[in-house]
Amino acid sequence: MRWRAEHEKTGHEHTTPLTDTALAALEEARRMGTGTGNAPVLPAPGDAARCMGRVNAFQWWKQAEKLAGLEPKPRRGWHSLRRKFASDLMDQPLKVLCDLGGWRDATTVLRCYQRPDAGKLRTALEARGRDTG
Repeated sequence: MRWRAEHEKTGHEHTTPLTDTALAALEEARRMGTGTGNAPVLPAPGDAARCMGRVNAFQWWKQAEKLAGLEPKPRRGWHSLRRKFASDLMDQPLKVLCDLGGWRDATTVLRCYQRPDAGKLRTALEARGRDTG
């Protein structure tokens, strides 16, 4: 998947490998859409050549939350998925995580996205073993 610089808020163009499941979902979305091979996956309503905007993304999130029967929570949205992704892959090398998530700067991941939980902290301490000193 190619993420074009002009559609990234940081201007960071990058590519990300896809799983077979993700590729199949994107191919299905492409077949359902009205755009050509270079059209956005999430086009703007009424203009398949342009990417959808922030307002549409927010509305889609709220609709998905409702359809899933989730209780709305403050600050839960698309970025919460990125935080979960970064936290779930915390055991991967930081460079690999940055490349997969499209982060140009690792400090952004460390400062804003990764959230260690009690289980990860306990596992890290247990893996360290006993002090010998």
